[in-house]
Amino acid sequence: MPATYTPRTHVEPERREPGFGGRPPVDRRPTGGGGDGENWDKQPPGRRGPRELLVRYRLGMLFGLSGDLMFFMALVSAFFVRQTAGHFDAYNNYINDWHPILIPPVLWLNTLVIGLSSLTMEMARRQMFRETDVMDEWLGLGKPTARRALPWLGATTILGGMFLAGQWIAWKQLAQQGVYFKSNPSSHFFYLITGLHAAHLVIGIFALAWAIAALYVLRRMETRQIAVDCAAWYWHCMGIFWVFLFGLLVFFQ
Repeated sequence: MPATYTPRTHVEPERREPGFGGRPPVDRRPTGGGGDGENWDKQPPGRRGPRELLVRYRLGMLFGLSGDLMFFMALVSAFFVRQTAGHFDAYNNYINDWHPILIPPVLWLNTLVIGLSSLTMEMARRQMFRETDVMDEWLGLGKPTARRALPWLGATTILGGMFLAGQWIAWKQLAQQGVYFKSNPSSHFFYLITGLHAAHLVIGIFALAWAIAALYVLRRMETRQIAVDCAAWYWHCMGIFWVFLFGLLVFFQ
């Protein structure tokens, strides 16, 4: 019986490469985003590339901050409604008990501090997406992204602490003037607005602490980028919220 020849089809060996999808998480855009527009992170079904993961986390952060935005907008609406509200006295005279308070000057310095902290936070975020450093780290040549981002994250944390200290000084100055939470409706909203924003900034400082820890705790480069990126977007939004709320307190009392 003559022998038959069956040609062997070439079977590509399984690729085992690090990272999501086996490709380095290089970002070719300086602002971050994860990808150069060539679908380099396209993955088989069930797997997600670094760009898709980054977008998903950003969307989650956006939805969470949207809730905060609606909360502060409701507070601002109550501010304007209460400002024009009043009551009638025993002689049928309309009394408006809204008395504007003098804004402590330290809050102007606080506004400058939080603006500067937003700049340092953005610098930290950009360091996580420097192409040459990301490639070096992916190749196992140390952690240059962590080394570059850490000082900026530390500076942002210090500036955030300075902002909270400034808020405390402002409250102390008002107390020395005899202006307390229940003194009048204006002071009530002042303490409420600044206190709630300070509470959100404390959450931001915890997010910064987690981002700093993530530089050394998390194993994957992509997850470290996500941790710093999400902390940055949260911090930027807190800065924008403060400028808006501070402008409300200064110009619309």
